[in-house]
Amino acid sequence: MASDYSFVSLDSVLARIAEINTAFAPPSAPSSPSSTTSSTSFASALQGAMAPTATAATVGGDSVGARMVAAAQGEIGQSEQPPGSNDSARIAMYRSATAGSSVGPWCAYFVSWAARQAGAPLGDQGQGFGSVDQLWSWAQRTGRAYTLASGQQPQPGDIIVFHEHVGMVESVLPNGQIQTIEGNSSNMVARRVHAPGDAIGFVHVG
Repeated sequence: MASDYSFVSLDSVLARIAEINTAFAPPSAPSSPSSTTSSTSFASALQGAMAPTATAATVGGDSVGARMVAAAQGEIGQSEQPPGSNDSARIAMYRSATAGSSVGPWCAYFVSWAARQAGAPLGDQGQGFGSVDQLWSWAQRTGRAYTLASGQQPQPGDIIVFHEHVGMVESVLPNGQIQTIEGNSSNMVARRVHAPGDAIGFVHVG
């Protein structure tokens, strides 16, 4: 009998198997510049959404308030060494802006230092203040003190006065809360956010 079989080479079989494997392989994700850009844009947008946003009262220009805020921002994170001591080499520098200062609660020393850095030292003689009560009394006597009831709104660089504590207004947030930078807040220079009604009043320095 004549044979009807035909023979296929091994190379042809292997090539065909490779074609089949390629056809059924899952598609790989495209690595295009647009996907990288999209990911970067999303990360930037997320970071922006998480950061506090100021409204009308924002830092700008070369005003006394802007210079005070800039000086204070550079100090965020400075802390007492050891904690609870009211002291460190940097805190000693804040005290140097206040005449007759000694180691003790330093929130008023800090704003006195920032005001001096901005070229507007506090006090009639530029002596600075270590006492919140003395700072507030001076501000009232010289027409620098105000409350929200007066209709005046806090501005960056204004001193925010609490009961036996002071800080500095960094910005007013869209919801009306006040973002501050404060010395001697949990033993360090730190950002805080307060409801407007938390403050006794404010002091406009420049």
